[in-house]
Amino acid sequence: MVDTRQLGRQPGSMRTVNRIVTVPDAFETAMASVPKGQETELDLRLEAVMEGVLVTGTVRGRLTAECSRCLDPLSEELEAGFQEMYRYAADDEESLGGDGDANDEDEDYYLEGDLLDLEPVVRDAVVLALPLSPLCGPDCPGLCAECGAKLADVGPEHGHGDGVDPRWEALREIAEKPEQQ
Repeated sequence: MVDTRQLGRQPGSMRTVNRIVTVPDAFETAMASVPKGQETELDLRLEAVMEGVLVTGTVRGRLTAECSRCLDPLSEELEAGFQEMYRYAADDEESLGGDGDANDEDEDYYLEGDLLDLEPVVRDAVVLALPLSPLCGPDCPGLCAECGAKLADVGPEHGHGDGVDPRWEALREIAEKPEQQ
């Protein structure tokens, strides 16, 4: 929660906030995550506008993942930007005669008194910034499809013979020596 009392409701006023926060629940996808309890840094710019408070920010943290090719664990820096409008709580007169859709209200964020709850916005920004297929390096060769050995460790000579299905061996012999058949 971020307190906006110092910002006031005067359009045009601006305030910056820098905070270190702990991730309450893991922000994760199938292959990568920012684990629960990890510290992240928030750089925020709060701007008062007519409708509410415009929050522009950057979240920085450390993600953990497994390489999608070789399954080695990896950890790297993550930075995600976001911008969201937090609307002032609607007055009763405005809510009765409002011309917006009910669906629009579900997608909007509202100030809770003078406080903003940034967790859902930060969660969305971080999860969208997580890599779908993290790699330990762009040239990671991955694992051998036959034995599961890490190809970076075993080298380019690694192989398992010609890989021909033994049931097709007779056809291969015919193709190699057609005059004998």
